[in-house]
Amino acid sequence: MAEENKKKIFDVTLFKRLLHYIKPYKTIFIISLVCVISLAVFGALRPYVLKEAIDVKIANKEYNGFVFYMTIMLVLLLFEVITQLLFIYYASWLGQSVVKDIRVKLFRHILKFKMTYFDKSSVGVLITRAVTDMERIADIFGQGLFMIFSDVLKMLVVAIFMAFINLKLSLIVFATMPIILFATKIFQKYMKRAFEDVRNEVSNLNSFVQERVTGMKILQLFTREATEYKNFKAINERHKKGWLKTVWYNSIFFPIAEFVSSLTLAMVILAGGFNAVSENLGTTLGHLISFTMFIPMLFRPLYQIANKFNTLQMGMVAADRVFKVLDTNSNIDDVGTIKANHFNGNIEFNNVRFSYVEDEEVLKGISFDVKAGETVAIVGATGAGKSTIINLLNRFYEIDSGHILIDGTDIKDMTLVSLRSQIAVVLQDVFLFADSILNNITLGNEYITEDDVVTAAKAIGIHEFITSLPNGYHYNVKERGVMLSSGQRQLISFLRAYVTNPSILILDEATSSVDSYSEQLIQDATDTITKGRTSIVIAHRLATIQQADKIIVMDAGQIVEIGTHKSLLKKKDGYYKNLYEVQFMKEEVA
Repeated sequence: MAEENKKKIFDVTLFKRLLHYIKPYKTIFIISLVCVISLAVFGALRPYVLKEAIDVKIANKEYNGFVFYMTIMLVLLLFEVITQLLFIYYASWLGQSVVKDIRVKLFRHILKFKMTYFDKSSVGVLITRAVTDMERIADIFGQGLFMIFSDVLKMLVVAIFMAFINLKLSLIVFATMPIILFATKIFQKYMKRAFEDVRNEVSNLNSFVQERVTGMKILQLFTREATEYKNFKAINERHKKGWLKTVWYNSIFFPIAEFVSSLTLAMVILAGGFNAVSENLGTTLGHLISFTMFIPMLFRPLYQIANKFNTLQMGMVAADRVFKVLDTNSNIDDVGTIKANHFNGNIEFNNVRFSYVEDEEVLKGISFDVKAGETVAIVGATGAGKSTIINLLNRFYEIDSGHILIDGTDIKDMTLVSLRSQIAVVLQDVFLFADSILNNITLGNEYITEDDVVTAAKAIGIHEFITSLPNGYHYNVKERGVMLSSGQRQLISFLRAYVTNPSILILDEATSSVDSYSEQLIQDATDTITKGRTSIVIAHRLATIQQADKIIVMDAGQIVEIGTHKSLLKKKDGYYKNLYEVQFMKEEVA
């Protein structure tokens, strides 16, 4: 089916779907159509007026009315210029308006995707869909759809005028048109394939560059610059070859089209010239001169349509890619009706099973409960399933089976917004936007004021650190927070979670990558904000969770032990005890 669609020169179904987005802009669409019709009529009238001026006035040497005909031609030319200006503006305006609506819809759709989609999708490809492909869709209206319609209509009007003026000369012109039509059809077929290859290479190039720029530190640390440069040259070469293929097709088609057009003009002049000389076959000097204007007006749009059709096809290919993302059903089912304004904080996992990849379970029927106000730690080796519990509690993924309850209510019965607004998470890998510290903390939440942020920062002891920075809370941390150390970024993330006053707080390896000073600040803040609030702490460093009310020990997606730090240490050959002793011995050696 995909191969069949690929062979289509023009996908009518896709085009109809695209036209659906024009409905809010019907007035502008109609104005553009009126301009298109006017351009065709004004363009065809000029050669006709010129023919009349020559045959009626010049041929009969009547110069008094000749200026009148020239004035009419000037007025027609002026109208054509004004109409062309209006057409270009409104057609482009319509294209950008449609693209704006589609881009907003696309971004809103992407915002609701499950994390699974982002796990499997390239960021570079998604950026291409939301930016580059959108511009190609805009070209459908600004340079494709209306331009093609304008050219077709102009050709039709010109053909009618030619047949009306001199049918015999017109038949000579019309006889050569099938050659151009056949060449155009072949050209469109090959250009569509070429443009699909180009779009694929553009996506690959965007994805490659985005990933390498983001991971530049790793490349330089492991001295992979030469290797990645070589890989980039290979991708760039494929991209160049894709474009050169389109250039090659153009270099073949357009000279052929120009040759046929010039040959037709020569045939018309030759045949018309003999007729004009004989003076009795109905061909006049005005006919010949008007036909020298009509033939380029008829042929040039014909082979330029191929070029504009390429623009249309590029836009259609881009639209197809964008609509595939829009048609992707990867959303969390937000069908819950309960709005959770506040949680007491009782959490229950009941025989929960989950797998990122089908038939490869990460959680194998785990069950545990957290009472309101408790601080529960989850420990275990890497890959045990600790962070997965956090992802499922926030409904970033759907569980395979079982139930997750908060205060006795299944989280599926709650609205996603209300569920997530009551849970704050501090991750090990902190993401900060290229913005001020204040905006990175509030994330645009209008209900959190700067005073609220300052008060929260003072409460957890990081106000001094922030005010020591240039511009304080308005200090721009740049992309991904590169202007701050890892410990400082972690502190900002900690404050971002705390200022929302969550019912449930989750710390996922929150102190694993910070310096001792920042760790102490976070440890002090943790004691403050977890008081009276349900908290789940995931940590590799067992020294940070010894005061937890309960410790859940996981291994290979299963819970192997539950208890307090002291009770778990008393278990002979216990998993936690062995884990603690190994870590303690390592710290002693260090």
